[in-house]
Amino acid sequence: MCGIVGYVGAQSALDVVLAGLKRLEYRGYDSAGVAVLADGGLATAKKAGKLVNLDKELSARPLPAGGTGIGHTRWATHGGPTDVNAHPHLDGAGRVAVVHNGIIENFAALRAELAERGHELVSETDTEVVAHLLAESFSSCADLAEAMRLVCRRLEGAFTLVAVHADEPDVVVGARRNSPLVVGVGEGEAFLASDVAAFIAHTRAAVELGQDQVVELRRDRITVTGFDGRPADGDVRAYHVDWDASAAEKDGHDYFMLKEIAEQPKAVADTLLGRIDAAGSLRLDEVRISASELREMDKVVIVACGTAFHAGLIAKYAIEHWTRVPCEVELASEFRYRDPILDPRTLVVAISQSGETMDTLMALRHAREQGAKVLAICNTNGSTIPRESDAVLYTHAGPEVAVASTKAFLTQLVACYLVALYLGQVRGTQWGDEIQAVVRDLSRIAGAVERVLHTMQPVRQLARTLAQKDTVLFLGRHVGYPVALEGALKLKELAYMHAEGFAAGELKHGPIALIEEDLPVVVVVPSPRGRSVLHDKIVSNIQEIRARGARTIVIAEEGDEAVAPYADHLIRVPVTPTLLQPLVATVPLQVFACELATARGNEVDQPRNLAKSVTVE
Repeated sequence: MCGIVGYVGAQSALDVVLAGLKRLEYRGYDSAGVAVLADGGLATAKKAGKLVNLDKELSARPLPAGGTGIGHTRWATHGGPTDVNAHPHLDGAGRVAVVHNGIIENFAALRAELAERGHELVSETDTEVVAHLLAESFSSCADLAEAMRLVCRRLEGAFTLVAVHADEPDVVVGARRNSPLVVGVGEGEAFLASDVAAFIAHTRAAVELGQDQVVELRRDRITVTGFDGRPADGDVRAYHVDWDASAAEKDGHDYFMLKEIAEQPKAVADTLLGRIDAAGSLRLDEVRISASELREMDKVVIVACGTAFHAGLIAKYAIEHWTRVPCEVELASEFRYRDPILDPRTLVVAISQSGETMDTLMALRHAREQGAKVLAICNTNGSTIPRESDAVLYTHAGPEVAVASTKAFLTQLVACYLVALYLGQVRGTQWGDEIQAVVRDLSRIAGAVERVLHTMQPVRQLARTLAQKDTVLFLGRHVGYPVALEGALKLKELAYMHAEGFAAGELKHGPIALIEEDLPVVVVVPSPRGRSVLHDKIVSNIQEIRARGARTIVIAEEGDEAVAPYADHLIRVPVTPTLLQPLVATVPLQVFACELATARGNEVDQPRNLAKSVTVE
């Protein structure tokens, strides 16, 4: 959540920073602001609301031109979304400007100290404390990077800080602890941002900062140290961003979400690319866990949040089926607070699109403290979660801008299947030809998803007819149950509707009381092939709810005629193996939610109160 941009170079800093902030709008925010160094001073502008409000403010009161600046889009934590609480925050003399992501947990004690020393703070934020502390430290050392190091050693919590000082007009300083910050390296210019999307139009050369590091940006060099002042050369990772600015544009679609739904066939294919080596064996991207350690694992624990948690629920079916190892799936936000039982024979799988999800990162660190090995599934190369894991499988979804995850979810599913097969390969519970057969099935999924996308017009029409409904329920069995949960989550996120997903077998244990006349109920039907008993049972569930007046919206595979008499609306998906069905069954639910939200007049890409990457607990 929140977006940070910093720049030093020959271009107009204001133009660069504003363009970067606009590329980061998807992260979620409720105010925005900028600061520019020019003419020996510091000029700022900030407004509550969207960037358009800041644009109007800048049109009415332009800032002077300068080559050094910082900007921020804020998602409120300490203090409401007001002009005063918006970033940047200044010290009392107006010489220091700071923008900040995260939470300073000991800000109240620090604020009290500052008040005792005569400082007057005007906002409700924890960030303003840092500006005043930086000013104090700078007065004694006259070096903004050193002042930042001194201040960071006093701070508790998770934070990214970026600051400028009027006395050092060609310097931008940043710091990070448990919150993302990346450097862009250009010719005679440098960038800082919470996401490479902010500067991808200018450079694709990036440097990922490590934990507890401070970076000083000048036009001709960057210098990275630890909070203790020691050079961090060995801990700094440079990399090349393998997508360009056009990948983050809408490409003719009305919304990023629609573009990303359409990109799913390619994203699925890209995630599978190169996974089988010359010997016919599966491989991950990075593995620092030995085969003998994996063979000794007696439990797998998956930790994730939101949509990634639903991917983990599906992964449990595949892991237990293909490896015969017990698998637990945990909400990362609850994981370390319940005293989980972990040891060196536990494999923890952490799933995160951004690689910076704070709850998941804290769960990962707790697992490693207990001696467990961690395997990360992530979409963002060089982010914190894969860097701190013992093994990594990167999805190759490309940038996902819309807050509601679509292609990231499908590629996470593909990655989960690959991890399950990899474990089966190492542990000897799957033969090579069995693994290759599943990989061949997975390779056909991209085409199946493409077929689904070409048949979505009736789903869009149905969504528009339901725009005024207050509630939609979702039912599923086996791997269809997590699909139901994901479908409900998409409606909550986008349409702001009451939506719930249930295991269909639980209907008679309470949820059937919710069924009333014309209530829309989406049912994800398992294949009649293989697990026919599940199919028969869910057909009975459909009859139960229809008898009580529900409007049944049934997702079933092609050729399944047994459900047709009980479906008020029938959505067909291609025939796939049972375990892989979520890859096609989820797609109509994404389209349904997007269209229903559009019909209700909601902001699809930036739903209210939500952020793309949750970087605070």
